[in-house]
Amino acid sequence: MPDPGQEPAPTPGNRPAEWGSDAMAEVLRDLGIGWMTLNPGASFRGLHDSLVNHLGNRAPRLLLCLHEEAAVSIAHGYAKVSGRPMAVGLHSNVGLLHGSMGIFNAWCDRVPMLVIGATGPLDAARRRPWIDWLHTAQDQGALVREFVKWDDQPLSVTAARRALAEGHARATTYPMGPVYINLDADLQETRLDEPPAPIDLARFAPPALPAPDPATLHQAADILQGARAPVLMVGRTGRDAAGWQARVALAERLGARVLTDFKTPAAFPTAHPLHAAPAGYFLPPEAQALLREADAILALDWIDLAGTLRAAFGGDDMPPKIVSVSADAARHRGWGKEAGALPPADVTLANSPDAVVPALLARLGAQPAAGDPSPQPAPPPALPADDAMMTAQSLAALLQAGLAGRSVTLIRAPLSWTGADWQVAGPLDYLGYDGGGGVGSGPGMAVGAALALREGHPARLPLAVLGDGDFLMNASAVWTAAHARIPLLIVVANNRSFFNDEVHQEKVAIQRGRPPENRHIGLATDDPDIDIAQVAASHGACGFGPAQDAGQFRACLAEALAAVASGAVAVIDARIAKGYAPSMAAAMRG
Repeated sequence: MPDPGQEPAPTPGNRPAEWGSDAMAEVLRDLGIGWMTLNPGASFRGLHDSLVNHLGNRAPRLLLCLHEEAAVSIAHGYAKVSGRPMAVGLHSNVGLLHGSMGIFNAWCDRVPMLVIGATGPLDAARRRPWIDWLHTAQDQGALVREFVKWDDQPLSVTAARRALAEGHARATTYPMGPVYINLDADLQETRLDEPPAPIDLARFAPPALPAPDPATLHQAADILQGARAPVLMVGRTGRDAAGWQARVALAERLGARVLTDFKTPAAFPTAHPLHAAPAGYFLPPEAQALLREADAILALDWIDLAGTLRAAFGGDDMPPKIVSVSADAARHRGWGKEAGALPPADVTLANSPDAVVPALLARLGAQPAAGDPSPQPAPPPALPADDAMMTAQSLAALLQAGLAGRSVTLIRAPLSWTGADWQVAGPLDYLGYDGGGGVGSGPGMAVGAALALREGHPARLPLAVLGDGDFLMNASAVWTAAHARIPLLIVVANNRSFFNDEVHQEKVAIQRGRPPENRHIGLATDDPDIDIAQVAASHGACGFGPAQDAGQFRACLAEALAAVASGAVAVIDARIAKGYAPSMAAAMRG
């Protein structure tokens, strides 16, 4: 049945594929692709027609977006919850250029995505004047080739169907990532002489996670077994409960202190006594000190492990034995440096942490280390007075108090938070950052994650706490959520500035003996003031605020929760003072 508020789904015909795009659409259906986000474009009008009139807008369902970057970031958020790819339709080279920032985010964040582009007819004799020439590229995939796993520009309907199947397999093979497939408009609109034979998609399934090499695993186990002060650095991991429990069991078996990263989704319970320091976007000083005291480090796909270790040790002299678990080295080339340097390691396992951790447990045996592993919940944060202006940290405290007793997924957090501001107890409690460190992905990722939660975890409240710059850059994504009736709560931590850069401007001014009070020039967004609640309302959401103090925020939150419970999108404009948590501010200035 169609979702409330969506266009009625046409009844699919029972006729066999008649057009090239019909055959392509059938492959997407048979791959189990449930959704295709898109901003419309004539270059894939054939595929659009096939999805609507041949398949009946059922599988995949079309999800209209008002900007290509939102289309990509919605698919990104969806994959972070579900682990499954969406299809994304990008119109020709112009749509690909708009969507490329989102593709880069997905590449850095290791999420699967099937990006489907299109081009004007590659046969120049078949191009319409002007527009088809503008929207045709000799090698369109070159625009994104350095930050996708694979791309193709098939030259026949048969090859296009095969490319879709192969692209899906490559996107969902560990380490996952986006792929790009460019479909010639002329191929889509080619009438078929006869329906093509079905593809045996089981033969294009992604492989199971490879088991670690036994000899290398034995070396790693020996290092960890003999350590007196081991540290477990938990980075990118899966979202399943079994993997979560295995990581907890491994830490307890080793008696290892555990560090987590606020850029990655929840991977270890923060209330556990072995969780040693709040997660941050940068490693806090107490965590760096812990690494220096360690005699063995087990890093599970930690983002920029080499850079993190250098920050802790002040150079490349690192006394601890290091076991690195990551397949990153096999995935990156030289164009971008987003993978960081190759980390030093005594043992490297080029496997998924989700495959290595259970194997290590089996190798080490089940006897737990001494000590009480019972969780130790943090005391509730102090709440501000009703008339107090909010800070980023008091906003977090107000949200925790107002959402107590609910099952919440924090989809995104602002740069002004650390793990000290949000405790996690399970793998869906927090989804991490966007991968590429840009601005503007937050609204779309919030919508995509909320859609996946609606499908698979409807009891969870989807919450995204976004900076005002992030929200305003792609606020139109809210319309897609309102249109598709996707319940979602967005809180905008609004300091009326691109504040991250204010910190940098202050640092440079101080270094040069110039006035740091000018740091806001060229960065503040308060003249004129932007009414974020009205921006949200204009896109079909329920807008609340601006909440100027804690009391007003409490009232807005109660109304927003009621709106979300009714199936709406709610956006709260929460006015906060400028500032970062001390550890984050120190790292930014450093």
